[in-house]
Amino acid sequence: MSHSISRRTLLRAAIGGVAAPLLAGCGALTPASRRPGALSVHTQLSGAVAGATVFADAVAAYERRTGRPVALLKNGSDLPIVFETSSLAGAEADVALVNLQGRTLSWTGLGATIPLTGLLDEWGLRDKIIPEALAEWTDADGNLRAFPFTRTNWPVSYNTRLLEQAGAQIPTTSDELIAVADALRSKGIGPVTVGGSDWSGQKMFLQVIQGFLTADEAKRVFGSGKLSESPAAVAGVEHFVELRDAGVFVDDVQGYTSDSELTQFNTGKAAIVPAMSSALAKVPAERAREVVVGGWPKPSRGGVLAHPSVIRRFNGHGIWISRGGADKLDLIKPFVQHLYSDEVIDSMILGSGRDMSRITDTVSEDFPLVAQASRLTDQQVSPVMLPDLVIPQSAFEPMIQATAAAYGPIPAERIIEVFERAYATV
Repeated sequence: MSHSISRRTLLRAAIGGVAAPLLAGCGALTPASRRPGALSVHTQLSGAVAGATVFADAVAAYERRTGRPVALLKNGSDLPIVFETSSLAGAEADVALVNLQGRTLSWTGLGATIPLTGLLDEWGLRDKIIPEALAEWTDADGNLRAFPFTRTNWPVSYNTRLLEQAGAQIPTTSDELIAVADALRSKGIGPVTVGGSDWSGQKMFLQVIQGFLTADEAKRVFGSGKLSESPAAVAGVEHFVELRDAGVFVDDVQGYTSDSELTQFNTGKAAIVPAMSSALAKVPAERAREVVVGGWPKPSRGGVLAHPSVIRRFNGHGIWISRGGADKLDLIKPFVQHLYSDEVIDSMILGSGRDMSRITDTVSEDFPLVAQASRLTDQQVSPVMLPDLVIPQSAFEPMIQATAAAYGPIPAERIIEVFERAYATV
């Protein structure tokens, strides 16, 4: 495929029915089933991802009850590009379960998926879904991109046994965090573990900066990438460097990933980890008994937050309907209604520890850390945004490389320079 042809051009070409000449060598995938009466569902809820087994069981239950086959196509982080390639060939799945970030932000506007606003009431879903979730999934033109399904809750977990060994308590301010890190290190215990080399470290970096940004300014800064034009954002980067140089993060943190951070925390080698609730569902019971869930300590000076911060958004997995799926709404409607049933939502919460965008009082007793996180109130923590909702797609991966560099020994000025360079192609 020629790199001179933009994704927007390709998608528009596909929408206009002239994609075939552009697709030589693209290798678009064909859904596993095109049988009459069958649905094809492309899902990120697969493999070892929390909720994958429960979701597959829910699909199987639907098939047994209705006699209608559902073909599951499974991908992880590469689902968006696989879906797009399939869409260009006119062979995309009818339904996709994927996050709202990066590439997917433009799908509905480009016509790769259909707007679902009119189906909310027709399918009886409006009163079942948290209103804030619907607002987050609605684009600037008033189109609901997808039905919000799972949601994001990203607290910070503290191992109280390790803190007690160091004579420390859960910190609520940055000065307290630095003192706790010193105390933990004196006992040979790692302080904060995070995936400095990947997306988890990126989220931590951006969360620290948000200690100095209002919600509106955070949207502007992360949308444009212009940290240097915001004194508050510069102060946030300098604060991150202060924490890094004070030894708050574990040694060699720039080599860690989201998987290795959780391993380090679960094995008791580090006392503090920022991890979303789907990851907390994987913390073993013996470790969970030692853990208290809270927020990231607020800046001791110059910050804008009333409490420690937690990333809390609704852009988990959404249920998208493709351009091709628009011809199968009679088949998709009962399937989607099944996914929002009490039975399926309860099984997702109770069986996998997922936070859901469906209105529900169900809380999982088998995943105590997820339950703790869901009970955190605005009197305990200050919610901050997940920047994925405003970061331009072309800057997404370069920015992860930039934030990984921030965990190394470089000054704030250099971090800002590398960060802004990540937006050069936007």
